[in-house]
Amino acid sequence: MRPTGAARGIGAATAGLLARRGAGVVVADIDGAEAEETAAGLRAAGLAARALACDVTRADDIARLEAALAGRLDILVNNAAILDATPLGCLDRARFAQVQAVNETAALWVTLALRPLLAASRHARVVNIASIQGLRGAADTVAYSTAKGGLVNMTRALAVDLAPEGILVNCICPGFVDTRMALLPDGSGHEHETQWFRDIYIRHGRIPLRRPAPPDEIARAIAFFCGDDCAYVTGQVLSVDGGLSATF
Repeated sequence: MRPTGAARGIGAATAGLLARRGAGVVVADIDGAEAEETAAGLRAAGLAARALACDVTRADDIARLEAALAGRLDILVNNAAILDATPLGCLDRARFAQVQAVNETAALWVTLALRPLLAASRHARVVNIASIQGLRGAADTVAYSTAKGGLVNMTRALAVDLAPEGILVNCICPGFVDTRMALLPDGSGHEHETQWFRDIYIRHGRIPLRRPAPPDEIARAIAFFCGDDCAYVTGQVLSVDGGLSATF
């Protein structure tokens, strides 16, 4: 099993959960030091884990990752992402392209590079981590929402193309999750602790469950798509958002 963007947050929680369920994991992240710290923590708990520094937008890094897998891969979790909240009037071509490269197209190139290994597996799973913003619009999210929306439909298309090879491809769309990406860009605090968030999403029930999710709750949904109970499920998109997408 190999998740990208796995050094922290949802990726780290997923690596830990699947390792505890018996998978040998490769923790791949652009931050090699953090990836090693995450992998070392798993090894200290007696689990099989190793780390790899990997920029999923670079073809040579993807090739190095493929070589590091030593000919076997059963599960691929495409989790690498960057946050973007650029106001429309400030968005330029370079920033838009960067967000697409990390949040959308990297998942395609990693999946295609590792396709032969997945096709050789009897338990081939690809799980793409999109966002509720790939299904809903919001202010200042044109680049991010476009990338995540593309990842949602890429999941469906890949599921069709890869089904003859026995590779199942599914997608998770998290809502608000307590990760480092929820820190405010200006460094003033955490989005989930702001008054507007607590008023709109908690007090007034925009999130029906009235709380953000810890990363492990997203990891458990990912684990479903990775498990035996998912043998006849492919091309599906699951919102894990506390009911957010059910309100308007």
